[in-house]
Amino acid sequence: MKQILITIAGAVVGGILGYYAFFWVLQRGYYGMVLPGGLLGIGAGFGKSKSIWVPVGCALAALALGLFTEWKHAPFAKDDSLGYFVRHIFDLNAVTLLMIALGGALGFWMPFRRAESPK
Repeated sequence: MKQILITIAGAVVGGILGYYAFFWVLQRGYYGMVLPGGLLGIGAGFGKSKSIWVPVGCALAALALGLFTEWKHAPFAKDDSLGYFVRHIFDLNAVTLLMIALGGALGFWMPFRRAESPK
């Protein structure tokens, strides 16, 4: 249980750092949409888990954080609500979707690589 709490705490701290790092990098002229999900995964990698559900949950959280960050950065001009954004996710640029997916993959892989086999 302690390791799962370490994983969750690391994911929360990494996700917060990734969210703010994205906007910091954006101010300097770069587009780092992989940062929110990737740093969430790196933070989650500090703990060890015996369950596959922890990395899966981190991957879903990384994807959600990436989409939320993109919505905060560039909502659609027609309607800036989150509901409209979620319904029109596939209208986003392919590079944006690829970077969000890469962040989700890192969100899964980092805690997964530290997983212990069940005894």
